[in-house]
Amino acid sequence: MFFQNFFFTNLGPISMGKWKYVFFCFFLCSQLGIAQNITDSFKATIDSLIKVRPRTYAEIDAAVRPSRKDTTLMRYFAKEAVAQNYYSGQAYALNQLGRRYRGFSRFSQAIRLHQEALEAANKGDNLEFKVYSLNMLSVVHRRRDAIKSALDYNQEALALAETVKNPSEGLKRSINVSLNGIGNIYQTLEQYDLAIEQFRRSLELEAELGNTLGLAINHQNIGECQEMQGKLEDALNSYRTSLAYNEEINSDMGKVICKNSIAHVYILQRKLDDALDILEPALHASQELGDKYLTSGIYLNLGRAYMLKENPAKAKENLEKGLAIAEEYNLPTNISLANSYLSSLAEKQGDHKEALARYKLAQEFEEKTVNERNLRYVGDMISRYNIEKKNNEIAIINKDYEIVKLKLRKNQTRLLIGGLALIFLTGVFYILYRQYQLKNDKKLLTLEQAMLRSQMNPHFLFNSLNSIKLYIINNDKKNAVHYLNKFSKLVRKILEASSLKEISLAEELETVELYMNIENIRFSNEINFKISIDDDIDIHTIKIPSLILQPFLENAIWHGLSSKEGEKNIDLHISKGNKNFIDISITDNGVGRDAAEIIKESKVLKRKSVGLEITKERLANFARDYQNTFDVTIIDLFDEDKNATGTRVVLHLPTI
Repeated sequence: MFFQNFFFTNLGPISMGKWKYVFFCFFLCSQLGIAQNITDSFKATIDSLIKVRPRTYAEIDAAVRPSRKDTTLMRYFAKEAVAQNYYSGQAYALNQLGRRYRGFSRFSQAIRLHQEALEAANKGDNLEFKVYSLNMLSVVHRRRDAIKSALDYNQEALALAETVKNPSEGLKRSINVSLNGIGNIYQTLEQYDLAIEQFRRSLELEAELGNTLGLAINHQNIGECQEMQGKLEDALNSYRTSLAYNEEINSDMGKVICKNSIAHVYILQRKLDDALDILEPALHASQELGDKYLTSGIYLNLGRAYMLKENPAKAKENLEKGLAIAEEYNLPTNISLANSYLSSLAEKQGDHKEALARYKLAQEFEEKTVNERNLRYVGDMISRYNIEKKNNEIAIINKDYEIVKLKLRKNQTRLLIGGLALIFLTGVFYILYRQYQLKNDKKLLTLEQAMLRSQMNPHFLFNSLNSIKLYIINNDKKNAVHYLNKFSKLVRKILEASSLKEISLAEELETVELYMNIENIRFSNEINFKISIDDDIDIHTIKIPSLILQPFLENAIWHGLSSKEGEKNIDLHISKGNKNFIDISITDNGVGRDAAEIIKESKVLKRKSVGLEITKERLANFARDYQNTFDVTIIDLFDEDKNATGTRVVLHLPTI
């Protein structure tokens, strides 16, 4: 029964069938008598701890350190601690379990355990374990590329630790962990000088504490930053220093990480035999440790080394193994890197189709990951700032209201009581009105942010600059300067217009014409874009909401014309509507909505028309502000044989 419990509790279903674990379990059974003695000894240790109830990490760790990697014993410790309301012990045990799950790349379970540890630390009012748990949560989120959450947890941990004037040794260690975590986040964001600054600050504190593990970790991180800066010899020195510290404390995980990093530098220096001599034993060691992230990375380094040694069979075998692990455990950086290496390998073998497919996968995955990470980070920061600002305003209003109410209570006369009632009602209505205003302001701000992101999305900027880069590469200076001027003017106009509620129709037309010029580069200037305006329209006096036409033009290009062969036309026509309205029609000769939908479903990456929904909502707010209405009509165009000949979008807008 003990064998079964150990196997299913510690290995989990992902390890079934792996001979090394089966061998280990048979070995465990043969040593069952020894294990029982260790268990009895551990129970006695836990009973003593619960009686004494130490509150610091160092005191608890001194008693149970040899057993902290054993998940069965740590679960027993956590269970006994809960039963006796020993929250510090519970927090310690749960955090150790979380670290083990993190090491096996089972991040969801690790997060759950660290959050439970944080709750236990809060119940026991133990600041040291609160800080420790927050730092552990940051590490897991950083491994999952959840940068914003990782930064939040590190900053919260650092702020808590720094509230203590004379921190204990445990708190000092946690401060170093926070600094190291923030440095890692800067490293992820490619701010290498800032990252190195944090790591060196942490190094000084670790040296004061004599923490060899901390010194090893920070030297490793500094080496990674130096490598990304192209300072390969400096990086090697940092990695070797880290390896020396890890060998001093006999850290198996640390030694494997350092050796993999040293091998990676050797690959960059084309010292391939030296790299392979390190990587082969490092792979075996990482598999024994069970760290999937590290194992995947070593496979990728092996694959790259064999590729450079002109051994395509071994290169492909290792790269595919690394990719399989990365996909199974959702390791986005390694997925992108593996596809990039496989693309290069296919190109060398003359399989251009496979090379292109792998290259696209690598680029699309990396671009999607980076964009989502950056947008999520910036969006969260903006949202937090706005929420805090609104909460402060409401708090000030409530405070002022309470002051007024307290003053009025001092008066006893009926006249003052009547005045008090009147002011009270006024205050309530003011708060309700203010809340209504804040709600509308927040909604408007969200729309403006979403609108700006849709106009200035990273995909459009990246592709536009890439198109201009081609002119530079081809030494076509005239076109490069021409389109670069147009691109910079477009960006300036979008940024200026995004701060305005409405602009003149003339300015809007100038902006969309610039946009079409830039987008048309991607289509080799095959799109014929024409603007026609009726004689009775004064485009300089008519005001419309800023930046509303671009999403419709973008939709026409990507859903109507991108899949069309032959002549491509977009006509924008402005005419008088009924009474105080104008009609803006955008007509394309594309494949039509039905065909576009079929093509869209067949694509791997589906392009969502988020900008159209945002624009419609902005138009609704615009019309409501002027007590009017608006209308957007989409008309499918057909020839006499009922064949689709394009799409027409008609905007029926009130004029200001």
